[in-house]
Amino acid sequence: METIHTILSGFSAMSGWEYLAVLLSMAYLLLAMRENLWCWPAAFLSTFIYTVMYYNGALLMESVLHFYYMGMAVYGWWAWRYGKQRVQEQGITTYSINSHVWLIGVTTLVSLVIGYVMDNYTHADYAYLDSLTTCFAVVTTYLVAQKVLENWLYWVVIDAASIYLYIAKGYYPTVVLFVFYTVMAIAGYVRWKEQYQLRMDEKEVYA
Repeated sequence: METIHTILSGFSAMSGWEYLAVLLSMAYLLLAMRENLWCWPAAFLSTFIYTVMYYNGALLMESVLHFYYMGMAVYGWWAWRYGKQRVQEQGITTYSINSHVWLIGVTTLVSLVIGYVMDNYTHADYAYLDSLTTCFAVVTTYLVAQKVLENWLYWVVIDAASIYLYIAKGYYPTVVLFVFYTVMAIAGYVRWKEQYQLRMDEKEVYA
């Protein structure tokens, strides 16, 4: 009962701004699954709110991450609409296993170094976990902008780890958001994989 009371108190204590950020974040994810260009404005607005919220809550790397998200929302809009690589037209792509192993190894090393710095020289809470989720989210957001299929698998792990972090900080509406994120990331992977396979089958037919 005490745990339920704590959770309900956390919900009632949250500002309307966090609830707005949650709704905008859900809109971003649903639009991104459909490869809809308007996912990026929703992302920009939600991440602006989270940038301020996490800074005030001493999750410094999360605040930096969401500031980065704001820039990536602008880049994502440009890449999907005007980019030289014509991401919108090229469709969903995929990376090799070796590319993912290299990407995970380098990102993990960088996050541990940043976590050490944040743990010893700032007032950051949960410095190592905060750094891991942040660094992998930075890389994965770029994968989204490039329409790399496996981005959804990265988000499943990142979102699940973030749930623990936000429970510890009492950000309960955001916990609900990330539970939703985790489930929808699985659905997003299935949807994009079907579309990718369909495009591959079409190429074989016309080859």
